Amino acid sequence: MTDLPRRAVTRSARLAALPLGYAGRTALGFGKKVGGKPAEAVASEIQQRTAEQVFKTLGELKGGAMKFGQAMSIAEVALPEEILAPYRATLTKLQDAAPAMPADTVHKQLAAALGDDWRDRFQEFDDTPAAAASIGQVHRAVWRDGREVAVKIQYPGAGKALMSDLNQVSRMARMFASMSPGLDIKPLLEELKDRAAEELDYLSESNYQRTFAVAFDDDEDFVVPHVLAASPTTVVSEWLEGYPLSRVISDGTPEERDHYGTLYLRFLMSGPARAGLMHSDPHPGNYRVLPDGRLGVLDFGAVARLPDGLPPSMGHLLRLATEGDAAAVVEGLREEGFVRPGVEVDAEQLLDVLRPFAEPAEHEYFHFSREWMRSHFTRLSDPRNPDMQHGFKFNLPPQYMLIHRVWLGGIGVLSQMDATVPMRGELERWLPAFAT
Repeated sequence: MTDLPRRAVTRSARLAALPLGYAGRTALGFGKKVGGKPAEAVASEIQQRTAEQVFKTLGELKGGAMKFGQAMSIAEVALPEEILAPYRATLTKLQDAAPAMPADTVHKQLAAALGDDWRDRFQEFDDTPAAAASIGQVHRAVWRDGREVAVKIQYPGAGKALMSDLNQVSRMARMFASMSPGLDIKPLLEELKDRAAEELDYLSESNYQRTFAVAFDDDEDFVVPHVLAASPTTVVSEWLEGYPLSRVISDGTPEERDHYGTLYLRFLMSGPARAGLMHSDPHPGNYRVLPDGRLGVLDFGAVARLPDGLPPSMGHLLRLATEGDAAAVVEGLREEGFVRPGVEVDAEQLLDVLRPFAEPAEHEYFHFSREWMRSHFTRLSDPRNPDMQHGFKFNLPPQYMLIHRVWLGGIGVLSQMDATVPMRGELERWLPAFAT
């Protein structure tokens, strides 16, 4: 068994300590300001300590908390330089910290999933995991027909731990609501719990992967591995040989950054039109650069079901935003539920909040960069800027939750890649009503 903490009381207490810790540090910071310490220095110190505590706790808890932390790691690109180092250190530990299951536990899981004769399905099976994640780990093996395969096995107790985390977060809904008064948090948390429960079902994940694999079979740009066998806790699929997209981020040439940034964007945007689904975990660890130059895609646990493609309202509103029609954008946002009834907003200021989404769409080719992302982050997180207060007036309708995760996460990854991509062309090709 792993050392994954599973007792609900222990996990809940540690999650609940996060806002309490932040409140304590804020009170301490107020005291220092009264004592004459510069406000900027106090804020930076609070942010540093909060980052370290949040990611340390999330990393140790694994389960849903760790998945939340991994998703947050994409936003690392937006952090100011002076506090980037402690965030980066804790994020790196978080992404690499999942515990490995002992071999005997792995064998028991496989027997339960594939039958007592599970070994007969493989010519070879490596007991040492090739990769680990928040709710499972991957082993390399050779299938009975000689194909190399990846065997993804869920941690025992992962489901209970994940749902415990999310139930605790749900109990903290009042705190979240007070922080963002425009947000209708309860239906959003219910949607999050529903999608998390779905992500725990590897059989459901395998069906999504099969759909993607058929839609992108023999594609000149992408490879989605075919599934060979599956159960609620195990998936066996074709092995993808290659290196992670994170290597392009750290060591890629400008040409590689632009090329794979374009492919990354294209896959995220084209999934709804080609497969009726959107891959909803944009973390670069889910993408592999293959020896033939194509982009391989992994992990289909988080998927948005969009049988009719992306909502036309998205393309329509984005086009209005690029044209600077603030009043029409606000009207459309109200119709879609992004601004709740009774919430008053300044149309021009709200349009300024949407600049990170609208600005790239205004250009035939757009260069995403850390500096560009940080400039928006700094502007929107400055309490002296009225745009920040308008950001808190936004609501996120549940049906847009995963789409928003992909959109924001994708911008973060492209900024990390320092990629120049044909933004307008991809939007016109894949986003309904944007070009009209």
